[in-house]
Amino acid sequence: MLTKETFVDIHVRFAQGQSIRNIARQLGISRNTVKRHLQQHQMPSYAQRAKPVTKLEPFKPYLVQRIEQAQPDWIPATVLFDEVVQLGYQGGIAQLRRFVCQFKLCSTPEPVVRFETLPGQQMQIDFTTIRRGKRPLKAFV
Repeated sequence: MLTKETFVDIHVRFAQGQSIRNIARQLGISRNTVKRHLQQHQMPSYAQRAKPVTKLEPFKPYLVQRIEQAQPDWIPATVLFDEVVQLGYQGGIAQLRRFVCQFKLCSTPEPVVRFETLPGQQMQIDFTTIRRGKRPLKAFV
């Protein structure tokens, strides 16, 4: 499927006198594709595909209800998978995981509370390894 810009680009380059082979090479498409689009005077319209019905579709309301009931806790996908299998689900767990992951809340890390102390009130040190191997060198910084 070519974009509208590519379709127009093919026609403009051909009108400027470029060969079909040169157009195909520059745009990275086959010569047959260039020929086909030069024969058409309008941009081809593509129908949008309907989403296929999955095996999980009848169980989605149940899964959404279970996830909402458990908030703020989280139910693992394996537990939900066992539940829907008992209800008659015959699909795989990967499809269920893809559906369930959209409901997982992203955890934002707690902000770090910084505090300052006066000189001499608190000591801060760090421990580091400078050299590894047979004779490691470690230091307090």
